[in-house]
Amino acid sequence: MEQKRSKLVTWIQESITAKMFTVGMLILILLIPLAFVQDLIKERKYRQEDVVNEINDKWGNEIILSGPILKIPYKEIKEVKSINSETNLYDIKKEEYTHYAYFFPEELTIDTKVETKPLNRSIYKSVVFTSDIDVSGEFPQVQFELPNIQPENILWDKATIIIQTSNLKGIRNTVETQLQNNKLSMAPIYNNSVLNTIESGAITNFSEINESKTAFKFKLKINGSKAVKFIPIGKTTKASITSNWASPSFDGMFLPEDGSREITENGFKASWKVLQINRQFEQTFYNTLPDLTPFAFGANLIIPVNEYAKSERASKYGFLVIGLTFLVFLLIQLVSKIYIHPFQYVMIGLALVMYYTLLISISEHSSFLKAYLIATLAVLGLVTLYTKSILKSTKFSALIGISLLALYGFIYVIIQLEDYALLVGSIGLFTILSAIMYFSKKIDWENK
Repeated sequence: MEQKRSKLVTWIQESITAKMFTVGMLILILLIPLAFVQDLIKERKYRQEDVVNEINDKWGNEIILSGPILKIPYKEIKEVKSINSETNLYDIKKEEYTHYAYFFPEELTIDTKVETKPLNRSIYKSVVFTSDIDVSGEFPQVQFELPNIQPENILWDKATIIIQTSNLKGIRNTVETQLQNNKLSMAPIYNNSVLNTIESGAITNFSEINESKTAFKFKLKINGSKAVKFIPIGKTTKASITSNWASPSFDGMFLPEDGSREITENGFKASWKVLQINRQFEQTFYNTLPDLTPFAFGANLIIPVNEYAKSERASKYGFLVIGLTFLVFLLIQLVSKIYIHPFQYVMIGLALVMYYTLLISISEHSSFLKAYLIATLAVLGLVTLYTKSILKSTKFSALIGISLLALYGFIYVIIQLEDYALLVGSIGLFTILSAIMYFSKKIDWENK
């Protein structure tokens, strides 16, 4: 029995097949703690998102602005027939209904200045902003185009101005709309639309000022976060955004005009021009005002790829790092005939897994580059010294150290790239595979 056991141990220690099988199983086993580390990174990332959303919700969320819009009530009189049970004849009654017509501007100009600043809570940071929005333009002479509306049923003296926004609680000034010589105070009203609505009081002299085009203007000071966008309700809509934020992402139905965008390390400028022909809705709506937010355009004030996203991307290469490191050890073992115990493989693998916990914990308190350097040097030093102690060879421990340094450097380059990440990654892996094929040809594979 002892003889059979010693033969089995000898076969495991000397057989190439047994060594490869053992190393492969250890790599698969180490995927379990690596998966736990990846879950930890996701958990910390979700925690950051929750804190950032809470900060943004208290300061002010995404800004979507639509307005001003003329809202004019009109009456519709319908004849309703009903059978009189006593005479069996039809009784005709007139019932009166009040509806609303919504008229959009002919010219709409929006000039926006956005000043960003960071807000911190514990170790988490969010970027918020205060925007100063100047809106001006003019309404055309209002004419009802419905044939069944009688002039006397249009309630001109009850016309109002409405402005819609997604971020009502972020407004930081008393909003007044100037319509010709009228100054109209705005107040919030309840509605079931996607955007919140503020509405002016009745424009009692609107029938007088409606004899020609009607000029308007108003100013908004709004706290917001994530994005500032506008709905192009003007027959011609011109908008511009100037900000000190250096990482905008232009989003929505329309992009800035060619040559208008300017992005530097000190901020950005961009302008848009949208014509009625460019969008799929008319200038007048009756009865109900539809949801036009899908036509919004503007800029997302995005935070560049943060530490958690980079750590998550780095951890996805964990299998590659462990697999290639174990493969180098296996090749050293096969070439040098030095026996490396499976426990020693496990210790090296756990050190490589611990790399990612070091990376995420340090990056929460420092920059990703510093965290990456510290974690790399720590694990590199640990594995190199451990390798020297088990292999008793400076040459092999130096080979392991250089291999890990090159591998972590290669992964850092891939993480920083976006457009060329796949190309560089494919070339790098092809080079690594070529090197492994070249060095493995010296191994005597007959020893099974």
